[in-house]
Parts: sequence; structure tokens; C-alpha cells
Amino acid sequence: MRKSQRKPEAQAQAIDLTPMLDVVFIMLIFFIVTATFIKVPGVDVMKTEAISASSRKAAILVAINSNNEIWIDKNQVAPDAVKLQLIRLHTENPKGGLVIQADNNANVETLGLVADSAIEIGLTDIAVSTLTE
Repeated sequence: MRKSQRKPEAQAQAIDLTPMLDVVFIMLIFFIVTATFIKVPGVDVMKTEAISASSRKAAILVAINSNNEIWIDKNQVAPDAVKLQLIRLHTENPKGGLVIQADNNANVETLGLVADSAIEIGLTDIAVSTLTE
């Protein structure tokens, strides 16, 4: 009599889950590495609600690119017309400040021209936008 060489049913139907687990662990590592974590202060602070304070007005945004071109309100402005544009925008929004975004390769003289023009017309809230780490 001959013995049959059949595999048992349980062994023939077994599915190897090792590759699936490898993929799951790789995805888990990917999501952990790319997740952004929220920075929280060390203490819980209960903030009071402002009843009489008005919301802050939008600031005037000035951009200076690497070619030292000055852009105000998405329009390119000549250096001698910066003061006039700032006066117009400051009269529309007297409580707003000024935010200057300058390219790394822009000249400091151009940045100084915009800042000096803002100071001359009476803007006191002037900020230079920088890259935070």
C-alpha cells in the first residue's frame, strides 16, 4: 500500500502575515516621524474674554524680493512712491501696523527705505517678518 503525500488541510490554508505586519510597522514609523507635535506652555492659563477691546486691524504687508523690488498690496511700487502708498494705506487703516517681508538676498538699504518711510508718516508698529525655527 502506498502512502499519499498530501499536506494537511490546516497547513495548506495558512496565510503568512509577516509581509503585512512589515508594511504596518513601516507605516506606523512613517506617521510617527512625520507627525507635528503641538507645543504647549508649561502651565494652564485661563484667559479672560475681552468685552470692550476691538479686534486688531489688518497690517499693511510690504514684500521685498531678491531683485530689491518693493511690492505693496500685490502691486509693484517704485522706491520713490513707497511713501505715498504707505500714506494711502495708513489713512485707510490708521490702527494697523506694517509688516515687512524681505528676501534673504534683498539689500538692507531697500528695507531701510521702507522702514524710514513708515516712520516718517507716523507708523509705529513696524515688524520685519523672519523665518522661525
